[in-house]
Amino acid sequence: MPHYSAKFQCFAGCEGSYPVTKALYRCPTCGGLLEVKHDMNALRDRSAAAWMRTFEERYMRTSWPYGSGVWGKREWVMPEVTDDAIVSTGEGGTNLFWAERLGKEIGLPDLWIKQCGNAHTGSFKDLGMTVLVSVVRHAMKIGDLAPRAIACASTGDTSAALAAYGAAAGLPVVVLLPKGKVSTAQLVQPLAHGAKVLELETDFDGCMEIIQKLAAEGLIYLANSMNPLRIEGQKTVAIEMTQQFDWQVPDWVVIPSGNLGNASALHAGFEMMRELGVIQRMPRLLVAQAANANPMYRAFVAGTEEVSPIAAQKSHASAIQIGNPVSAPRAMRALKAMNGVVEQASEQELADACARADRTGLYTCPHTGVALACVFKAREKGIIKANERVIVVSTANGLKFTEFKLGYHEKAFPELDSRLRNQPIVLPANVDAVKEALG
Repeated sequence: MPHYSAKFQCFAGCEGSYPVTKALYRCPTCGGLLEVKHDMNALRDRSAAAWMRTFEERYMRTSWPYGSGVWGKREWVMPEVTDDAIVSTGEGGTNLFWAERLGKEIGLPDLWIKQCGNAHTGSFKDLGMTVLVSVVRHAMKIGDLAPRAIACASTGDTSAALAAYGAAAGLPVVVLLPKGKVSTAQLVQPLAHGAKVLELETDFDGCMEIIQKLAAEGLIYLANSMNPLRIEGQKTVAIEMTQQFDWQVPDWVVIPSGNLGNASALHAGFEMMRELGVIQRMPRLLVAQAANANPMYRAFVAGTEEVSPIAAQKSHASAIQIGNPVSAPRAMRALKAMNGVVEQASEQELADACARADRTGLYTCPHTGVALACVFKAREKGIIKANERVIVVSTANGLKFTEFKLGYHEKAFPELDSRLRNQPIVLPANVDAVKEALG
């Protein structure tokens, strides 16, 4: 694939392009965000039908590296990475769950959940991390990089994905976590993979400030979504969900968002399909935020494109408890291009949405609870119509949040009214007691 290529370019439009194999996170001219730009003219050497056929033939095959839903679309993702540099755990290919019962309850029969949490480390972060770590490995092979460590600030899922992929590649990993603000399962993952875990007495935004300073001094290679390589992998969610519907575009895509890179990734995937003729229209985008960490929602309500930082308050949706999102400009562009809206969910709303969804066969993380609560509100307001197809991107596996689930049903959270709680009934070990309980 030598005639396909991808480069870093300034998001704001400054002149110049830069190799993706260099440790570069901001535009050298203006200091703004970067994005990956593909040679779209080269990609037009195949028709839309040919690209769709290629992706269908590769989808989740055993031939390396096409067992990955990301690398099966490698020409659209990172075409210059060689087979021997790719680090993959078979990411992508996740279930598109028809939420039939839940959809009927809210008057939305065409409601679907893209279960990105059914991944190797239990979150959609795997999709971006396979690209980032593979590019680092490729860059090391050609002599462009020699990092001491790959590092990230994280509220849990990013650190798990980076640690797993770093371990698979044999690369040192450092993660900065806000002390006491990640679940036990999320803390255990990077520890188990051998990463150096630094718990800082701050929040995510404080960790992110420090990691950027370390990257600026060249002490680490930055793996947060500020690095646009992550977005290249995450954009395949848009491509894959469209492929799963025989290349038909949904009416709405809903994404819970904190650092806002995932909103930008969805736009990148749909826009690439549109530019190459695979789809003819864009879906609408609903960005869902926790009310305790809602800078983009505030900007949307105020009618401004400037997302001002806030001090995020504690949220059970810990992965999106971010007050100063680095990808805000990218997300605002996505919102405009996709005729999007932003909604928020309170702690009570997200907790009840999780419990309600679980009673219909799902098992949702609190971040997906935020997304579902926002869907409920958008449906009630008439923003989402009854006949529209809606896909909610579930970003993590509910099994990573056992403390949250158990706490809700045990009424361990005084700020929540656990109205949908369900508790075990303790009985003596005799058949009559069981019969009585059965009613």
